[in-house]
Amino acid sequence: MRAALRLPRISMNMEEGTIVAWRKQPGEAFRQGEILYEIETEKATQEVEAPCDGRLIEILAPAGATVEVGAEVCRIET
Repeated sequence: MRAALRLPRISMNMEEGTIVAWRKQPGEAFRQGEILYEIETEKATQEVEAPCDGRLIEILAPAGATVEVGAEVCRIET
């Protein structure tokens, strides 16, 4: 099944984040808990973990992009 992953809210005041780097590339498989990408907020850089096992299908927010909380950042297949 395909699904979109959205930028999570890391803190109560977070409105947006900047994608710093992708640790996985399209076509790569991942396990639940593995780091998919890093985001920078106004307070810190955070690693974002995979919520489930799957495969990265498409990156929608490339490194350097600033996106709003809740915006789609990638598509996965589970």
